Amino acid sequence: MATIRRLRGRWQAAVRRKGMQPRSKSFDSKADAERWARSLEAELDRCGALPDTRPSENTTLAQILTRYRDQVSPKKRSAVTEIARINAILRRPICHRTLALLSSADLATYRDERLRNVAPATVIRELNTISHAIDTARREWGIHLAQNPCKLVRRPSPPKGRTRRLEGNEEQILLAAADAGRVRYLRPLIVLAIETGMRRSELLALRWEHIDLAKRVAHLPMTKNGTSRDVPLSTRAVETLRALQRGESVTVFTAAPNAVRLAWQRLTRRVELEDLHLHDLRHEAVSRLFEKGFNVAEVASISGHRELRMLTRYTHLRAADLANRMG
Repeated sequence: MATIRRLRGRWQAAVRRKGMQPRSKSFDSKADAERWARSLEAELDRCGALPDTRPSENTTLAQILTRYRDQVSPKKRSAVTEIARINAILRRPICHRTLALLSSADLATYRDERLRNVAPATVIRELNTISHAIDTARREWGIHLAQNPCKLVRRPSPPKGRTRRLEGNEEQILLAAADAGRVRYLRPLIVLAIETGMRRSELLALRWEHIDLAKRVAHLPMTKNGTSRDVPLSTRAVETLRALQRGESVTVFTAAPNAVRLAWQRLTRRVELEDLHLHDLRHEAVSRLFEKGFNVAEVASISGHRELRMLTRYTHLRAADLANRMG
């Protein structure tokens, strides 16, 4: 049974059980002290042990996110992106909350405020990062919480997957504009993206030592989903790579990701195709593979998709083409 007593102008609640370290805490009101004691006793009856809630009462969300950023994020392949995301979250007022006081209402308010300025996908990633940091603290860092409040918060509806494909002579327009521009690597980058379905990161990391032009295979030692894969090369892809074989460079492309992003934006703006993303070329490549008659397993082997759900999201077959095949 808990003991509630008046002590130095405040109300102190104490919970004692045989074989366990006593726990006590002071409050301004008797009702708060009784509520805390009831909650602690209920947890003890449910778990059979008296949890130490002091770490969660003294640790802020900022401290948890900082530790997660420094110890967990660097081990991930997406370390740079996640660290930048956490640094942005740390500037928000919600990070001053202690974990014991952090509620789902706080996180819902954070979600709604962020939705005014950023896309739903960004908010989903931020909430997932906060949630995983709290789970890590609960499992591995001795922070006791009855539940993760972030898991109670409704996520925004994710945006619909893009269905943009190259239409008409848009591919020729892009290639002609790339030829006329000053960025010499842009044309081969576009061609290889369409012919192989590789992601931008995979194309920029492609090394000559991993390319066998005789066998028409490019090996990717590490991809986004953590596995390696071999990508077959079409005749057009082989010709493009042969034309790039010069100098002593280790990688096929020496451009930085941000330089490619800016070059692509300038190119699409110049030809007035600003609704076209570089990643849409991966959609185009996957769709063309299906149109050539490859089955799901074959396309997944080429594109590196591990889930059929994701593969269908990247596949946009034209209804007119399907009608022609139906006869």
